[in-house]
Amino acid sequence: MTSFISHTSIDCRDAHALSEWWKPVLGYTDDPSDPNLPGHDECLIVDPVGAGPAVLFLQVPEPKTVKNRIHFDLRPREGGRDDELARLLELGAVQVADLRGKYGPGTGWVVLADPEGNEFCILRSRAEVVAAESPA
Repeated sequence: MTSFISHTSIDCRDAHALSEWWKPVLGYTDDPSDPNLPGHDECLIVDPVGAGPAVLFLQVPEPKTVKNRIHFDLRPREGGRDDELARLLELGAVQVADLRGKYGPGTGWVVLADPEGNEFCILRSRAEVVAAESPA
C-alpha cells in the first residue's frame, strides 16, 4: 500500500492574500466548490486542468523565522527560465540567490521568495534542458 500527495500546505500570515499571489504564478484557480475570500483561515488553490497538486494556505499566528525545509521547484511551461524569472519578479517575487551556471553554461536555477518570504526555485524549462543535452 502507498499514499499520494493530496495537497501541499503552506503556513502564512494571510491565507487569502498569499493564495491570490500564487494563483497567477502557477496558473491556478480557487476550488470551484469552496472559493477563497478575505479573512478565510484556509485557502485552497487548484490546477484548473487537474495536472498538478493543490496548494492549501493555512493562516497561523507565528511568523516565518527560518529557511524552508521543503519548497517548490517551478519549471516554466512555456518560454525559458530567464523569461519566467522576469515574470515572477514583476509579480513581486524577491530574488534570494542566483545559481544559474552553477554546473556549467546553461545550468542551474534561481532561488526566489514569495511575499511572505517562503523560498522557491525557478528551473530551466524542459526545452532548455533538452537543448543543453543535445549534441551541438
